[in-house]
Amino acid sequence: MKNWNVRKAITPAEAIPESERLHRSLSWPHLVALGVGAIVGTGILTLTGVGADRAGPAVLISFCIAGLICAGAALCYAEMSTSIPASGSAYTYSYTVLGEGFAWIVGWSLILEYSLVVSTVAVGWAGYANDALRHIGLALPGALTHGPTLAGQQCGGSVQQASFGINILAVVIIAAVATLLNFGTRESARINTGLVVLKLATLSLFVIVALPYFNAANLHPFAPHGFFSTPGACGRPYGVMPAAAIIFFAFYGFDAISTAAEEAKNPERDLAIGIVGSMVACTLIYLIVAAAAVGAVHYTKFANSPEPLALILREAGQGRVATIVSAGAVIALPTVILAFLYGQSRIFLVMARDGFFPKSFSTIWKSRGTPARITTATAAIVAIIAAVTPIDVIASLANAGTLCAFVAVAVCVLVRRRRDPDANRPFRTPLAWIVAPLTILGCVYLFTNLSRLTITFFLTWNVVGLFVYFVFASRSAHRTRSASGA
Repeated sequence: MKNWNVRKAITPAEAIPESERLHRSLSWPHLVALGVGAIVGTGILTLTGVGADRAGPAVLISFCIAGLICAGAALCYAEMSTSIPASGSAYTYSYTVLGEGFAWIVGWSLILEYSLVVSTVAVGWAGYANDALRHIGLALPGALTHGPTLAGQQCGGSVQQASFGINILAVVIIAAVATLLNFGTRESARINTGLVVLKLATLSLFVIVALPYFNAANLHPFAPHGFFSTPGACGRPYGVMPAAAIIFFAFYGFDAISTAAEEAKNPERDLAIGIVGSMVACTLIYLIVAAAAVGAVHYTKFANSPEPLALILREAGQGRVATIVSAGAVIALPTVILAFLYGQSRIFLVMARDGFFPKSFSTIWKSRGTPARITTATAAIVAIIAAVTPIDVIASLANAGTLCAFVAVAVCVLVRRRRDPDANRPFRTPLAWIVAPLTILGCVYLFTNLSRLTITFFLTWNVVGLFVYFVFASRSAHRTRSASGA
């Protein structure tokens, strides 16, 4: 089909109308901070307990496995982003190498990833913020602290009553971050860098205080549920690999850097530094924090805790430090919202340029050089999700969308290496014919370790996406190409 043909080249930034062009204002330190801000967040602060519940102390191996797969994906992203320095991330690479139809599937999956990540973090932040408000006597009404719930039997056996609610603080934090992004990319990057430093200082404080309590006895039994998937409570898969499939959420975020290609001062150099540098730094941070956590307290005491690091410190008798760590998390978590909301708005921007969304969304606010319309529209979508959706399950759904994008980028590396071996590649994935296939296999295997509900929802989401593409989006994109003479 014609619509699935490969787009021969990306439109150079200089050829994009000035009203749709982004300003180049980011250097590699900004990009590294953007990556660390996106990667280090809800994952390490909350999913450490979930991972420990699934794998026990062997969660350390789960971190290594998820990190290795993400490292392979990061190397593939670094090659594609420096050789095709345009906004849009995996969507743009798929459009250029694989064609419009495949690009739509990837873009549709990225909508799922970015929307759910922003919403998940916003809901998690709102939970911390609500606790803080209660401690100072400013508790919000219950109906404003959570989304609507349905009556039914919960996994633990308790009966859940139906209730109406809107998570108002989740909406507020998304609106605040969107306003900051609209105000200016460089200004947002500066604030993000400061908050990333605070976040790293908080994790460093945890490690410094927790390490003296390290006890090798807490590492036994090391892998109580085995390595591969075994059925557990409530139908959840347990084991090292299922834990890696969940912990995977804690690692991704570096792909948001590739969406900044059009705003990077020197994209051919800075994007590779930002992507690889942030992944290396975050992998080391995670392993150190996870080792300190499982060594200080037996995993059964903090498994599935929404604030495992603070709980570990309280178990060790360090209540004041636990309060500081919790406060640091509340202040720093918005960096994750900022990075992913930034990334999603840029992907939507490029899809609007290609005609999949209304052309008016590709307009840039001249005085600030930011895509204010698409950023505001994106914020509205994720705010609605955060306002009415519970936090459970959606992290896994975000993982499914990300795994799809990672597979697509690795495939793009291999196809482009074969089709155009002499193309300009400022950064080359080392051992590409080994790294890229292993990345594909690793992502597919992690996908199969997600819950059946997650896999079913993801496949349903993409069936709906294909319907939207063939009925509406493909025709709109064709009209856009015809109008531009493409």
